[in-house]
Amino acid sequence: MSSPAPQANQFLLARQAREHFVKVVEAVLPELVTGITNKLKDLENRASGAPDKKAAYREAGWAFQKQQFDWTMGARSAIQKTVAAAPLKEASRKQDDLGSLALVDHDVIENQVLAARLSDAIKEQAEWEINQLQARMQHLERGAELHPQDVFRTEVVAGILLDHWISAGMSRDFWKMVQDAIHRIVATQILQAFKATNKFLIDAGVLPEGAFKVVARKEDPRAGAAEFGHSQLPEGHSAAAQRGASGSESRSFAQGAGRGGPQVSAHEFARGVLSGTGGVGDIADAVSRLNQVRQQAEDVMGHLQRLLRSRVNEYETTRAAPLSKALKQAIAPVRDAGGRAKGARDSASGTGRDYGTSGVVKAAGELRERSQDLKKKADSQSEKATIEVVALMFDQILAEDRLPSGVRVWFSRLQMPVLREALSDPEFFESLNHPARLLIDRMGSCVMGFEAAPISDVVLEGEIKRVVQMVEQYPETGPKVYELVYAEFQEFLAKHLPQRGANQRTMSVAQQVEQKETLLIQYTIELRDMLSELPVREQIREFLFKVWAEVLAVAAVKNGPQHQETIELKRAAADLVWAASAKPNRKDRARVIQELPQLLGRLRRGMTLMGLEAEEQEAHIKAIGDTLADAFLSKTEAIPQEKIDAMAARLANLEDYFSEAESEGLPLDVESIELMIGVDAASIVVLTDGDGQPYPASMTWARQLQLGAWFMMDHNGQTNRVQYVWHSERKQLHLFSTADGRSYLVQLRRLASYLQTSLLAPQEEEALTVRATRKALAKLDANPERLLN
Repeated sequence: MSSPAPQANQFLLARQAREHFVKVVEAVLPELVTGITNKLKDLENRASGAPDKKAAYREAGWAFQKQQFDWTMGARSAIQKTVAAAPLKEASRKQDDLGSLALVDHDVIENQVLAARLSDAIKEQAEWEINQLQARMQHLERGAELHPQDVFRTEVVAGILLDHWISAGMSRDFWKMVQDAIHRIVATQILQAFKATNKFLIDAGVLPEGAFKVVARKEDPRAGAAEFGHSQLPEGHSAAAQRGASGSESRSFAQGAGRGGPQVSAHEFARGVLSGTGGVGDIADAVSRLNQVRQQAEDVMGHLQRLLRSRVNEYETTRAAPLSKALKQAIAPVRDAGGRAKGARDSASGTGRDYGTSGVVKAAGELRERSQDLKKKADSQSEKATIEVVALMFDQILAEDRLPSGVRVWFSRLQMPVLREALSDPEFFESLNHPARLLIDRMGSCVMGFEAAPISDVVLEGEIKRVVQMVEQYPETGPKVYELVYAEFQEFLAKHLPQRGANQRTMSVAQQVEQKETLLIQYTIELRDMLSELPVREQIREFLFKVWAEVLAVAAVKNGPQHQETIELKRAAADLVWAASAKPNRKDRARVIQELPQLLGRLRRGMTLMGLEAEEQEAHIKAIGDTLADAFLSKTEAIPQEKIDAMAARLANLEDYFSEAESEGLPLDVESIELMIGVDAASIVVLTDGDGQPYPASMTWARQLQLGAWFMMDHNGQTNRVQYVWHSERKQLHLFSTADGRSYLVQLRRLASYLQTSLLAPQEEEALTVRATRKALAKLDANPERLLN
């Protein structure tokens, strides 16, 4: 094996390798322009039956023609500049990592997600070449890892292409529209760039194929166990974090966890570790798990696309062609004289249909027979493949024994509407967020917790029937019907789940708790503002802030903010401030003596309302009495009566001045609920805030949970299956219930901690249609001939 001997020559050769790589990568830009233009034309042709979509694609094409020059020129310049990112010493590299740690906003995270997907698409095709090139560069650069902005990192090129796409004035939605074309073209070209650069280095004598071996950093004590392509987090991360970020060079932490799931950047992750917030292992495990779930779903869809393109001749062209006449007639819904779908009419009463296990078997057989008949009527390979994939998907849904049998029978009725959608809209096989998929996944997630047993929630089962019938009866095809019924189903869950069983009472209690705590924050803020410029003794300030603000909040929740009792308690705050101020003249002192019994009575009434024990009340009254006695002897300036009157007037209508303050960490427990609301809360398990501070991404995750989903909750060593049934208006309180009616009321921060540590874990991390597609693909991989037979 030969190698450039002088050290200077090694670094020069490394730079030449980067220049060689960049030259090949630049060639992707004109290919991208052509590919995106063709993709938009193809989309426009496919949308011949949807004028709105057709117009949108045409407008996108016009916009791209105007903006593609700025995009390609900006991207080319940025790619060329990466050559100057020479390897840095370890110390400076570490400083760069630490200096860039910061929370990022939503737009940046969304961009990171899209760039990470493009990076993954590149790695999927070029993994072996990437590993070889990284080893050769480490050999040239004395074992140093690639700089974060090195052009040999696929996320760098991906990020440049997306960043300049956005800066050229094009949107993320536009990118997603043509994403499959971008991924295919970029991955193919950059594979060639890696191959060409490896050949360049081999020709220069750098690690020829026969002498290829793993090169690891000598400074790293783990180097002996290092493997090719193994990426590392910045120094300072633990082994648990390392494991959680395995493959982070090929999968950014910016990737989301599925629909509505959290999105977290690598810098956010590092910030949580370095600042000591949250357990490192917990955070790493949580983020890794979420990324893995999302990536697996993306892999399933990518696998499906690759299968269809490899097995179906001219797949892209035939997908855009009109359906064959015989097939179009065969899949059209049969309607009665009133225009109603025959299937929906027959099923409206639910009679004549077996909804037990035997009914599932019968439905599966009927759908398989019909699918075979439809494939005979199909003219193109694309049509046959689509029919087969949809049939296999529904075979797997009907075989899902964790779904109640009755629901599976109703789901079987969706096969033909979904097949019509898959044949007319290519996005059904391309996007995890297609409305038809979302609808089936959402309904499936809500009933999965009943396992194979019949649904105990007859109202929920009735809503699923209604949804299926509406899809069958809808006069138009296309995603519109699925979007409509999906929105209606979401609204149904938000209204129905909290009303079920004991949930309604618990929800009512929780709503009042959040209302009370929100009012407490606002009353405290307003009292502090009002007293900031008044000469009020510290003992009185503390009583008003720590006791009386809560009295006013409880009174407002129980009686209403303008109830006579609440108004009198508000007035008591102003009267107390005046009574405790200096009394330099005899008239004021006489007035205090005359009004004091009534004032103390109102104070006791308020403290009783908020549940203070008599002994604690007396301690407060004594402290107030001592303060009033001191006021008699004070020679300081008195508070003018007009200021007291102004304070009383503002207190009376204080709610008009409230801002939209967020309240976190509500002081919640069963005793406080019972004292405040007067409800027996014995059936409610209250999970109050713990000592830990959850990671910000976990807080986001907690706020984005979907109603109706089922989870496994590990509380005090006991594991229960629970359904997410309600959250308060500000999402500070969340309610879960078991099938037998027990309730768990959880504060936001505690919920985030439970998610982060897997004490609360989704019962099914994989969506129903994704799992069905994955299992269908396994059958097709084993027997690919059935796709077109």
